[in-house]
Amino acid sequence: MRDAEHLRFAILAAQREGNRMLIQALKPHGITPSQAEVLRLLQQHGTLSLSGLGQLLVCESGTNPSRLVERVVAAGLVERRPDTEDRRYLQLSLTPEGRSLATAVAEIEESLYSSMDAASEGMDTDAVLRFLHRFIDALPSGQALNARLGHD
Repeated sequence: MRDAEHLRFAILAAQREGNRMLIQALKPHGITPSQAEVLRLLQQHGTLSLSGLGQLLVCESGTNPSRLVERVVAAGLVERRPDTEDRRYLQLSLTPEGRSLATAVAEIEESLYSSMDAASEGMDTDAVLRFLHRFIDALPSGQALNARLGHD
């Protein structure tokens, strides 16, 4: 197996296992990793427009995550309000229940990140990140990640 193929499957395996761990941890809360990402983004940013949220989402491609937002609104976790400047646009924010759940999600994420910190102890993670960014930066998911990192 050539190195590029090995790397591709190692990244896929790591992503799948991390996602599996996240799904299991979120299951008691009744939300998916994509829904959790919405909650955390709104927790971090306060209020976002639908397109603003779409530009920051790594879990979904495109800048209009309408169906995903519909699910968290229907669950009572997010509320939509018309923009005060332009009523054609919606502003999204967390409900009290959404704020509480976003805090629980942050704790779940912290546990996952601690496991990753332990696995990467003593390693040059900067080199890994440079490689990954070289590969993804021009792609939609890379662009969403860079927007979250403030690397527009």
